[in-house]
Amino acid sequence: MNYKKGVLIAFGELFLKSKGVRKIFQIRLINNLRFFLKKEGLNFKINNFRERIFIETGQLLKAKKIIKRVFGIAWLAESFYFPETSLKEFSKFIDNNYQEWIKKNETFALRIKKERAIVDKIAKNINRRVDLTNPEKEIFIENRGDGWFLYFKKIGGAGGLPNGSSGKVLCLVSGGIDSVPAAFLVAKRGAENIWLHFHSFPLVSNSSIEKVKELAKVYLKYQPKLKIYFIPFQKNQLEIKAKTPANYRVLLYRRLMFQIAENIALKENCQALITGESLGQVSSQTLTNIKIIEEKIKMPVLRPLIGWDKEEIIDLAKKIGAYNISIKPQEDCCTLFVPKHQTAQGNLEAVEKLEKKLKLSGLDYDLYLI
Repeated sequence: MNYKKGVLIAFGELFLKSKGVRKIFQIRLINNLRFFLKKEGLNFKINNFRERIFIETGQLLKAKKIIKRVFGIAWLAESFYFPETSLKEFSKFIDNNYQEWIKKNETFALRIKKERAIVDKIAKNINRRVDLTNPEKEIFIENRGDGWFLYFKKIGGAGGLPNGSSGKVLCLVSGGIDSVPAAFLVAKRGAENIWLHFHSFPLVSNSSIEKVKELAKVYLKYQPKLKIYFIPFQKNQLEIKAKTPANYRVLLYRRLMFQIAENIALKENCQALITGESLGQVSSQTLTNIKIIEEKIKMPVLRPLIGWDKEEIIDLAKKIGAYNISIKPQEDCCTLFVPKHQTAQGNLEAVEKLEKKLKLSGLDYDLYLI
């Protein structure tokens, strides 16, 4: 009997969308799968069904590793596909092969949606004990069009929505532990990321710049392409340091960063800014100071990690492969200019009064595309 081997993919939230939106999201998901599989040099063919995608390939282990990282997938399974096959032929294949899948002393269960007659027809020739509650082996069967899928184990996918299906966002990336997990979580919800990094080169080394580029290579496991804006910030920081008290400098830095980020975001047609802030983690991330920092911009600021503690953030950074890079030492705009004592409860009137003394330089940047 002719059959094909490959990876069967089930959608997550896509199935909850309207027919028109689901079609658009499904096309986006297929395009993302095609990009990542081609990038790794796989030979494959994509078969598209109403609720499933089947990746026909002989490189199953490598394919599964890649597909597990693609957003928009609920689960995947190494699968046989029997196109244009009758139930009689399909049942015969199972009769001839089940002894390889289920040992004599093992229990099994057939998992077939809404098809009781098919279950009875297939199961009656399998000479093994049935246990529908806690079987040692499961056989999953799906009838799609004129064909059948047969698989034995579901593997959890990345979940979320296909990257690029929820518009674009601009993520402020420091190079520390928090930024990439924040970018990852928003990408999981379908938003394409553009990154922005503020640095103080040449007053310090370019280590933070190189570190962000290294983090970007890790992040490209989850997003097909990435644009990064590198913003020199040292002139503005020197101006703020020379003319304002130490306890208010971080608020002034952050307010200016958000204004610059908003301008870049508007230029790139982004719909929100993303930060790795966690409530109360440092003095600039108290509710009072968060309100002051974003007071001067109109664009929404999303903080995916706002309710996370540090250990949870570290765990996610490790999971996505960013942690070991993030903890490398760096000289950046924060470590050079941040004072030891900062206010956790800023005053907006005081901040605005200090800003009037400042002569801040215009926008300049280097653009990096990967």
